[in-house]
Amino acid sequence: MKTIKYILCVAVVSTLLLNCSKHETYDSSSKEDSLELRGKSDPFNGRTWVQEDQMGRPAINTVLVSSGSKDLFNVTVPSEQGAAFQQMFQDNLMALSPAFNEPGDTNALGLDALTFSSVLATDVLTVSKVAPTTFFDGTNVLTGRTLADDVITVELILIFGGETGLTNPEFPGLSDDNVDANDKEFLSSFPYLATPW
Repeated sequence: MKTIKYILCVAVVSTLLLNCSKHETYDSSSKEDSLELRGKSDPFNGRTWVQEDQMGRPAINTVLVSSGSKDLFNVTVPSEQGAAFQQMFQDNLMALSPAFNEPGDTNALGLDALTFSSVLATDVLTVSKVAPTTFFDGTNVLTGRTLADDVITVELILIFGGETGLTNPEFPGLSDDNVDANDKEFLSSFPYLATPW
Protein backbone atom coordinates (compact mmCIF):
# COMPACT_ATOMS: atom_id res chain seq x y z
CA MET A 1 0.00 0.00 0.00
CA LYS A 2 2.94 2.35 0.67
CA THR A 3 4.05 1.82 -2.92
CA ILE A 4 0.66 2.80 -4.29
CA LYS A 5 0.46 5.88 -2.05
CA TYR A 6 3.96 6.90 -3.17
CA ILE A 7 3.05 6.52 -6.86
CA LEU A 8 -0.16 8.46 -6.29
CA CYS A 9 1.76 11.27 -4.54
CA VAL A 10 4.25 11.47 -7.41
CA ALA A 11 1.40 11.54 -9.94
CA VAL A 12 -0.50 14.27 -8.08
CA VAL A 13 2.60 16.44 -7.60
CA SER A 14 3.60 15.98 -11.25
CA THR A 15 0.10 16.92 -12.37
CA LEU A 16 0.12 20.05 -10.22
CA LEU A 17 3.53 21.08 -11.53
CA LEU A 18 2.64 20.47 -15.17
CA ASN A 19 -0.94 21.73 -15.15
CA CYS A 20 -1.71 24.69 -17.33
CA SER A 21 -2.53 27.96 -15.66
CA LYS A 22 -6.03 29.39 -15.28
CA HIS A 23 -5.22 32.26 -17.65
CA GLU A 24 -3.85 30.29 -20.58
CA THR A 25 -4.95 30.97 -24.14
CA TYR A 26 -5.94 28.67 -26.94
CA ASP A 27 -3.68 28.92 -29.98
CA SER A 28 -4.70 27.28 -33.26
CA SER A 29 -2.17 29.13 -35.42
CA SER A 30 0.83 26.90 -34.73
CA LYS A 31 2.61 24.78 -37.33
CA GLU A 32 0.58 22.09 -39.06
CA ASP A 33 -2.62 23.50 -37.51
CA SER A 34 -2.02 21.57 -34.29
CA LEU A 35 -3.98 22.61 -31.22
CA GLU A 36 -1.99 23.90 -28.31
CA LEU A 37 -2.50 25.27 -24.86
CA ARG A 38 0.12 27.80 -23.94
CA GLY A 39 0.67 27.23 -20.25
CA LYS A 40 3.13 28.02 -17.52
CA SER A 41 6.77 28.28 -18.39
CA ASP A 42 8.94 25.54 -17.02
CA PRO A 43 10.77 27.11 -14.07
CA PHE A 44 13.78 24.91 -14.76
CA ASN A 45 14.59 25.90 -18.33
CA GLY A 46 11.99 28.43 -19.53
CA ARG A 47 10.20 26.16 -21.99
CA THR A 48 6.45 26.39 -22.54
CA TRP A 49 4.50 23.20 -21.92
CA VAL A 50 2.11 22.05 -24.63
CA GLN A 51 -0.68 19.61 -23.84
CA GLU A 52 -0.84 17.00 -26.60
CA ASP A 53 -2.96 14.21 -25.17
CA GLN A 54 -5.36 13.57 -22.33
CA MET A 55 -5.85 10.06 -21.06
CA GLY A 56 -7.13 9.88 -17.48
CA ARG A 57 -8.62 6.48 -18.24
CA PRO A 58 -6.73 4.39 -20.79
CA ALA A 59 -8.49 3.75 -24.12
CA ILE A 60 -11.56 5.90 -23.38
CA ASN A 61 -10.23 8.83 -25.42
CA THR A 62 -9.00 6.44 -28.11
CA VAL A 63 -12.31 4.60 -28.51
CA LEU A 64 -15.13 7.01 -27.66
CA VAL A 65 -13.89 10.37 -28.98
CA SER A 66 -14.62 10.74 -32.69
CA SER A 67 -11.48 11.14 -34.79
CA GLY A 68 -12.27 14.73 -35.82
CA SER A 69 -12.68 15.79 -32.18
CA LYS A 70 -9.52 14.30 -30.63
CA ASP A 71 -7.54 17.55 -30.59
CA LEU A 72 -10.42 19.49 -29.06
CA PHE A 73 -10.99 16.80 -26.41
CA ASN A 74 -7.29 16.80 -25.54
CA VAL A 75 -7.29 20.51 -24.73
CA THR A 76 -10.67 20.68 -22.98
CA VAL A 77 -10.36 20.92 -19.21
CA PRO A 78 -12.03 17.95 -17.47
CA SER A 79 -14.65 20.12 -15.76
CA GLU A 80 -16.00 21.07 -19.21
CA GLN A 81 -15.70 17.66 -20.91
CA GLY A 82 -18.98 16.19 -19.70
CA ALA A 83 -21.14 18.95 -21.18
CA ALA A 84 -19.10 19.09 -24.38
CA PHE A 85 -18.65 15.38 -25.12
CA GLN A 86 -21.29 13.29 -23.31
CA GLN A 87 -23.60 13.00 -26.33
CA MET A 88 -20.68 12.03 -28.58
CA PHE A 89 -19.63 9.39 -26.06
CA GLN A 90 -23.18 8.02 -25.84
CA ASP A 91 -23.60 7.91 -29.64
CA ASN A 92 -20.25 6.16 -30.11
CA LEU A 93 -20.89 3.75 -27.22
CA MET A 94 -24.26 2.72 -28.61
CA ALA A 95 -22.87 2.36 -32.15
CA LEU A 96 -19.96 0.29 -30.87
CA SER A 97 -21.65 -2.02 -28.39
CA PRO A 98 -24.64 -4.25 -29.08
CA ALA A 99 -24.96 -4.59 -25.28
CA PHE A 100 -26.61 -1.14 -25.30
CA ASN A 101 -28.96 -1.75 -28.27
CA GLU A 102 -32.24 -2.07 -26.39
CA PRO A 103 -33.92 0.63 -24.29
CA GLY A 104 -33.14 0.01 -20.64
CA ASP A 105 -29.92 -1.94 -21.36
CA THR A 106 -27.32 -1.46 -18.64
CA ASN A 107 -23.82 -2.70 -17.91
CA ALA A 108 -22.54 -4.68 -14.92
CA LEU A 109 -22.65 -1.52 -12.80
CA GLY A 110 -26.32 -0.96 -13.64
CA LEU A 111 -25.51 2.10 -15.76
CA ASP A 112 -27.45 2.73 -18.97
CA ALA A 113 -25.79 4.34 -22.01
CA LEU A 114 -26.66 7.90 -20.92
CA THR A 115 -25.36 7.46 -17.37
CA PHE A 116 -22.29 5.46 -18.36
CA SER A 117 -21.28 7.92 -21.07
CA SER A 118 -21.77 10.78 -18.59
CA VAL A 119 -19.27 9.12 -16.26
CA LEU A 120 -16.77 8.43 -19.04
CA ALA A 121 -16.95 11.83 -20.75
CA THR A 122 -15.11 13.49 -17.86
CA ASP A 123 -11.73 11.85 -18.44
CA VAL A 124 -10.15 11.82 -14.99
CA LEU A 125 -8.81 9.06 -12.79
CA THR A 126 -10.82 9.29 -9.59
CA VAL A 127 -9.29 8.32 -6.27
CA SER A 128 -11.02 7.48 -3.00
CA LYS A 129 -9.44 8.24 0.36
CA VAL A 130 -11.54 5.63 2.14
CA ALA A 131 -11.95 2.69 -0.26
CA PRO A 132 -9.34 0.22 -1.52
CA THR A 133 -7.34 1.55 -4.46
CA THR A 134 -8.65 -0.19 -7.55
CA PHE A 135 -9.98 0.51 -11.02
CA PHE A 136 -12.63 -2.14 -10.42
CA ASP A 137 -12.54 -5.18 -8.14
CA GLY A 138 -16.15 -6.32 -8.39
CA THR A 139 -17.23 -4.10 -5.49
CA ASN A 140 -15.19 -0.91 -5.58
CA VAL A 141 -15.34 1.07 -8.82
CA LEU A 142 -12.96 3.82 -9.96
CA THR A 143 -11.46 4.34 -6.51
CA GLY A 144 -8.00 4.64 -8.00
CA ARG A 145 -5.74 2.35 -9.95
CA THR A 146 -2.94 -0.02 -9.09
CA LEU A 147 -0.32 -1.08 -11.60
CA ALA A 148 -1.70 -4.62 -11.59
CA ASP A 149 -5.29 -3.60 -12.42
CA ASP A 150 -6.45 -5.08 -15.73
CA VAL A 151 -7.96 -1.79 -16.87
CA ILE A 152 -8.64 -2.71 -20.49
CA THR A 153 -10.52 -5.90 -19.58
CA VAL A 154 -12.59 -3.95 -17.04
CA GLU A 155 -13.47 -1.37 -19.69
CA LEU A 156 -14.36 -4.11 -22.20
CA ILE A 157 -16.62 -5.80 -19.63
CA LEU A 158 -18.40 -2.52 -18.91
CA ILE A 159 -18.82 -1.75 -22.62
CA PHE A 160 -19.64 -5.20 -24.03
CA GLY A 161 -20.54 -7.37 -21.05
CA GLY A 162 -24.11 -6.20 -20.50
CA GLU A 163 -25.91 -6.59 -17.19
CA THR A 164 -24.20 -9.89 -16.38
CA GLY A 165 -20.75 -8.91 -17.60
CA LEU A 166 -18.88 -9.98 -14.49
CA THR A 167 -20.09 -13.57 -14.46
CA ASN A 168 -21.58 -14.23 -17.87
CA PRO A 169 -20.83 -11.49 -20.43
CA GLU A 170 -23.37 -10.94 -23.20
CA PHE A 171 -20.52 -10.79 -25.71
CA PRO A 172 -17.70 -12.85 -24.19
CA GLY A 173 -15.42 -12.55 -27.21
CA LEU A 174 -15.41 -8.77 -26.81
CA SER A 175 -15.30 -8.62 -23.01
CA ASP A 176 -11.69 -9.62 -22.35
CA ASP A 177 -8.37 -8.51 -23.81
CA ASN A 178 -6.99 -11.98 -22.94
CA VAL A 179 -3.81 -10.46 -21.53
CA ASP A 180 -3.71 -11.90 -18.03
CA ALA A 181 -0.14 -11.10 -17.00
CA ASN A 182 2.78 -8.84 -17.79
CA ASP A 183 5.66 -10.12 -19.86
CA LYS A 184 7.89 -8.93 -16.99
CA GLU A 185 7.29 -8.67 -13.24
CA PHE A 186 6.88 -5.28 -11.62
CA LEU A 187 9.94 -3.98 -9.79
CA SER A 188 9.93 -3.86 -6.00
CA SER A 189 11.22 -0.26 -5.92
CA PHE A 190 10.63 2.97 -7.81
CA PRO A 191 9.74 3.31 -10.70
CA TYR A 192 8.03 -0.11 -10.18
CA LEU A 193 7.50 -0.64 -13.91
CA ALA A 194 9.88 -3.11 -15.55
CA THR A 195 12.32 -1.87 -18.15
CA PRO A 196 11.16 -2.22 -21.78
CA TRP A 197 12.10 -5.30 -23.78
